[in-house]
Amino acid sequence: MFRGISTINLDTKGRITIPTRYRPELQDCCERQMVVTVAVDEKCVGEQGCLWLYPLPEWERLEHTISKLPTLNKMAGKLRRFVIGNASECEMDNQGRLLLPEKLRKFASMDKHIVLVGQLNKFEIWNEEAWQAKEDEWLSGDDSEGLEDLDSLSF
Repeated sequence: MFRGISTINLDTKGRITIPTRYRPELQDCCERQMVVTVAVDEKCVGEQGCLWLYPLPEWERLEHTISKLPTLNKMAGKLRRFVIGNASECEMDNQGRLLLPEKLRKFASMDKHIVLVGQLNKFEIWNEEAWQAKEDEWLSGDDSEGLEDLDSLSF
């Protein structure tokens, strides 16, 4: 399970370095084989400034789930096009570096400063400015959509 926020840098070759604390788990669960793709919001629209990074076994579970969606469903088609269509396999090297494809870096406006956010079974990779803007939006928002689904949650 991946949790926490790390501020990392994108190097001149388009690589990020995965924080040391995650590397043993990534070696064990996927032998450093990962998949990066565009992130989508609740309307299956690309989330500006954000990519998703999955260990390969988690990605394969997601692909299996998506493959069962109806092929003529408009939202399912949109999801397949964005998430599956933009997916790229990548391997973490021995120094923990991972190359983000240029197309995905451009989509997410990735520059030097990156925020890596653990999301249990995957990571979100954010452009730092986009992350700060989203965080401000979440903190100031009064959105209550889906709140009833959390009724049984206790902290």
